[in-house]
Amino acid sequence: MRQTLLHNWNFIRWIRLILGVAIMVQAAMVKDAWFAFIGLIFTALALFNVGCCGGACYVPAKKENREQDEILYEEIK
Repeated sequence: MRQTLLHNWNFIRWIRLILGVAIMVQAAMVKDAWFAFIGLIFTALALFNVGCCGGACYVPAKKENREQDEILYEEIK
């Protein structure tokens, strides 16, 4: 849990956090509970690093751990 909260912060995650906090501040100013709930959702998405689909659309990075095959060249005259 601590790893999720403190690592892998990218641009979109920062935007979600700023947007969530801004929505919650605005909701407190106008005293709107539904607006505060939406702000809480955006903030939680950023803090726990999940998307709207709950992480189901995550594509893992491709690992290049396999050894490269040696390429043989044949000279043509």
